[in-house]
Amino acid sequence: MATAVTAVPDKQVDLTEELGRELDRIRSEVVAARGADDARYIRTVITVQRGLETGGRLALAVSVLPPAWLAGTAMLTTAKILENMELGHNILHGQWDWMGDPAIHSTTWEWDFLSPADAWKRTHNHLHHTYTNVVGRDRDLGYTMMRMSPEQPWYPVHLLQPLYNALLAPVFEWGIAAYDLEADTVAAGRKSVRSFLGDLAGLARKTVRQLAKDYVLFPLLAGPSAVPCLLGNLTANALRNVWAHTIIFCGHFPGDVQTFSEEQIDGETRGQWYLRQIQGSANIEGSPLFHVLTGNLSHQIEHHVFPDLPSNRYAEVAPQVRELCARHGLPYVTGPLHQQYASMWGRVLRHALP
Repeated sequence: MATAVTAVPDKQVDLTEELGRELDRIRSEVVAARGADDARYIRTVITVQRGLETGGRLALAVSVLPPAWLAGTAMLTTAKILENMELGHNILHGQWDWMGDPAIHSTTWEWDFLSPADAWKRTHNHLHHTYTNVVGRDRDLGYTMMRMSPEQPWYPVHLLQPLYNALLAPVFEWGIAAYDLEADTVAAGRKSVRSFLGDLAGLARKTVRQLAKDYVLFPLLAGPSAVPCLLGNLTANALRNVWAHTIIFCGHFPGDVQTFSEEQIDGETRGQWYLRQIQGSANIEGSPLFHVLTGNLSHQIEHHVFPDLPSNRYAEVAPQVRELCARHGLPYVTGPLHQQYASMWGRVLRHALP
């Protein structure tokens, strides 16, 4: 349900701007404190991720032996999750650009995912994070496939959205790659055919590289273990996709997460933007290891409020953001994974109907 963030009494406007100033202060403190510990964190994650991938590839090279297949697939799956969630997503947000390391920079990193980095940064960093949950502006609200708000028009095809949401999970990277092409904006005249064809060519090149790496090169190198190696790579990609789909949907679409109209963001101030990010996101509770495996997107509220702060800092600022919400009488949507997952599916089912 949409909640107004404009046209509110002067007292509420003052409180919203006070909230904005306090969140700006938290952000400034973290920016000033970034340093060696943060750099050590991200480099450690990169080292662990590459070690897991190397170990997984080596085990799958002899995966004609079932224990080697299980170990290799588990290591490769974990490596792909880390690369996608904690590394790729966050590095491409520019969270580590302050280090000045060209190897860990938003302009040079290309992730192990079908979507080319530049295409994803345009649709995600700019459109989604600017217009979070604004119906008609945030294309991530249902990814142009699903109806996730009563303000979105209903069509008969939405009756099938529980089915195609379930089918989307294991092939999530393919769905995101197609989504990042923005074919719907071409039909609406907001994107040129020439630009679309350029993006399509870029996606084709990236797809060939990804498929060749996982399903041709490494299986061939495995020799007698070629088939189980290929199946291990396929399984690792599918499990990574299911995990990414689960975490992303549980951070954006539980039932208590709010949506907004374009009129509500007309003249939006910095404080009102912060307020919308808080109301349009949900956290997932879990252990420190769980948070790392989610790319710290389990702190989705903090990520939407501070998308360019180092991800390892979200756990540190989360109690402060939660306290601010309590002080200002704002909802802070959070819960364990099973709760958020059930709530997300409730939303998918509810809005499949007129």
